This record gives sequence, C-alpha cells and structure tokens, in this order.
Amino acid sequence: MTRVLVVDDEPQIVRALVINLKARGYEVDAAPDGATALQLAAARHPDVVVLDLGLPDMDGVEVISGLRGWTRVPILVLSARHTSDEKVEALDAGADDYVTKPFGMDELLARLRAAVRRAEPVGPDGAGDLGIVETEAFTVDLAAKKVNRQGRDVRLTPTEWHLLEVLVRNAGRLVGQRQLLQEVWGPSYGTETNYLRVYMAQLRRKLETDPAHPRHFVTEPGMGYRFERG
Repeated sequence: MTRVLVVDDEPQIVRALVINLKARGYEVDAAPDGATALQLAAARHPDVVVLDLGLPDMDGVEVISGLRGWTRVPILVLSARHTSDEKVEALDAGADDYVTKPFGMDELLARLRAAVRRAEPVGPDGAGDLGIVETEAFTVDLAAKKVNRQGRDVRLTPTEWHLLEVLVRNAGRLVGQRQLLQEVWGPSYGTETNYLRVYMAQLRRKLETDPAHPRHFVTEPGMGYRFERG
C-alpha cells in the first residue's frame, strides 16, 4: 500500500487530504511542521510527500533539501506561493512537481499518482526499460545515444542530445530552467534562458510532428520544461 506523508499547518487542508487519500486506499501520515515532517519521513519511509512551503518552523525548501540529503522519494509541493522564482527554487531544491493553492483535489491526486508511477522500479521483463524511450513520433535509445524518427536516425548536436537526455530521464517531471541550464551548459549558467528557448525550438523542429503545437516537449512558462511520452 502506498504511504503518503502530508506536510501542512492548515488543519482543514490536512483533513481534506487525509479523507480523500484514505478513501482511495492510501496510508497517510501528517505533519504540521518541518521538523516533524523530517522525523516522520525517516521513521515511516513514505512513498510520496505532499509538502506545503509555508511552514511555521522552517521554509519548505529546507525540508526538501533535508529529504534530498538521503532519499529520492517524490515530493509534490502544495503552496499558496504564486511567483515563478519561488516555484523554480522549490524545483531546483529537488521537488518533483508543484501545485498552487487553491487546488482541485482531482488534479492533485492525478499528479500524486503520476509521481508515484515515475518512482516505481523498472520490472525485470524489460517492458519499462529505461534505456529505450518510445513515443508515437520517435524513439530515444539512451544507452546508444541515438534518436530514431520514422525509421531514420536523427542527427542531434551534443548540446541538443544532452538537453534531450536530461528531459527524457525525468520523463513527466517538470525540470526547472536553472537545473537544465546548469546540467547542460555547466554550473556557472543559470539565467541564460534564451539558450533553452533556442535549443528547445531545435529539438521540437527535429522531433515533434507539429513543432508549433508540441506534444512531447512542453513549456511551463517561467518555470521550466517537461518531457511527456504521449
């Protein structure tokens, strides 16, 4: 059974989440502050964390950093903070997704299910082989560093490939602009978002069926990019 750790200091939100999650078969632990959250995470080993950033004892980003020091458990941020900078900070700290308050319960639960699925180990039958990622339009072979579209290899520059690889390895997850820049261009890069726009346009032109309406390389304005298989 999937265990969820809910971290929020608003009792009505915690109550609503606990009721909805338990009704769907999840086991739920709840923490009203960051210190309790870190203690519960270490003791209970949740499968996913739903985390508010505005906690009474510490900032939620500190909780993310504390968790990321020892676990890769999916972290779904739930916050009333609306600015892009705050969202990007949480993603760069290691959050997997971000939902803004007020939120729809159905959307939150769908994002939680997606985060849990992405964290599931790959089976031995190879059906979920991380080396091969297939979409309707193209196939990415991470081990061979090749992309095939409609039966033909697609020529990518080293930078295009590196950008594609980071996105594909985080399939379904929002990857922040700063993280992408630093992983692809290096640690001294973090604000050159025009690089991302140029290279994402090139990837779309080479791989998307309709580059003007991309299905696989999705922009989250002001925040980052997400690779979707289908």
